[in-house]
Amino acid sequence: MKKRLVLAIAGLALSAVALAGCASTGTTAGGTSGGSSKSAPAATGDALSTGSTKLGTIVVDGMGDTVYLFTKDTANSGKSTCTGQCATMWPAVTTTSSSPKVKGVTGTVGTITRSDGTMQVTLNGWPLYTFASDAAPGDTSGQNVQGTWFVVSPAGTKMTTSAPSGTSSSGTSAGGGWS
Repeated sequence: MKKRLVLAIAGLALSAVALAGCASTGTTAGGTSGGSSKSAPAATGDALSTGSTKLGTIVVDGMGDTVYLFTKDTANSGKSTCTGQCATMWPAVTTTSSSPKVKGVTGTVGTITRSDGTMQVTLNGWPLYTFASDAAPGDTSGQNVQGTWFVVSPAGTKMTTSAPSGTSSSGTSAGGGWS
C-alpha cells in the first residue's frame, strides 16, 4: 500500500515537472525533441481536418486529436520552441509530406523541420501540437493551459473561448473529423 502511494506521488510530480517545462522561456528549437509522435497522421488519412466540440468547430489531426498552437512560438519563424519535456506533454503534429492533406481547414498549411529531422505541420505559420493529457479524440483539456496553449480554428487562428459552464470539454463526433 505504501509503495503504491509513493509511486502515485512520484507519477504526479513527474507530470507537474513535464508541464512546467512548457512554461520555460529557455527552451529553444535547438534542443532535443524528447516527444513522441502520438499525433502522427494515419497513413491514409488527412494530416488535418475539423471536428465539432463544445468550443465549436476546431482543427484535429489525422487521429482525431485536438490541435493546439503555443503562443511562445513565433508564426512563420520556421521554428518550434516546444522541445524536451515540453514536447513530451505537447507532441508535435508531424507528417511525412511537405504538402500535408487537409479537409475542412481554410488556413495556410505548411511544414517546418524540427531539430530531430521530423516535419511538423504548421497552420498560418504556427507549429501545431496535440496535448498528451487529452484522453480521447475531441478532448480540449489543453485549452488555455498556462495562458499559452490554444485550440486552433479551421482558419488557423487561436480560439480563446472556453467550454460553456457546467459542460465537459470533450468533443462529439457529430459533424466532426474523427470517425
